Amino acid sequence: MRRRRECLVCETRFTTYEYVEERPVQVLKRDGSAEEFDRAKLLRSLKIACAKRPVSAATMDRIVERVEEVVARSAGVEVPSERLGELIMDALRPLDRVAYVRYASVYRNFQDIGEFQDFVDELTLRQQRELEARNQVELPFA
Repeated sequence: MRRRRECLVCETRFTTYEYVEERPVQVLKRDGSAEEFDRAKLLRSLKIACAKRPVSAATMDRIVERVEEVVARSAGVEVPSERLGELIMDALRPLDRVAYVRYASVYRNFQDIGEFQDFVDELTLRQQRELEARNQVELPFA
């Protein structure tokens, strides 16, 4: 913002410039370290999960924009990496199941095939419940 002012002592005019100083958001990693929020890194990880899947680049950009908005609205200047991962997974779940599982496999850091299988089984069960709920027909009261 630019403001014109006059000096009361010497009566000369001068201009001041004011800038909003933004503090960068820090991402708190699992190992306790912190790094600056990096939109490009988030988009890169999303592109890897969505490789050869029917998810457009524009859709991936919108997902990252929504995550940025949530991060910007957060009260603090630090956000846990887990929160970012959950936001991405929430956006991927309804879009593409394979991309969702790919992202989750890296984000959740499965230690063995059993953990991965449990995750896929839980996802399948949730999907079946959602399908059953959509197919429910209300019966009229007689």
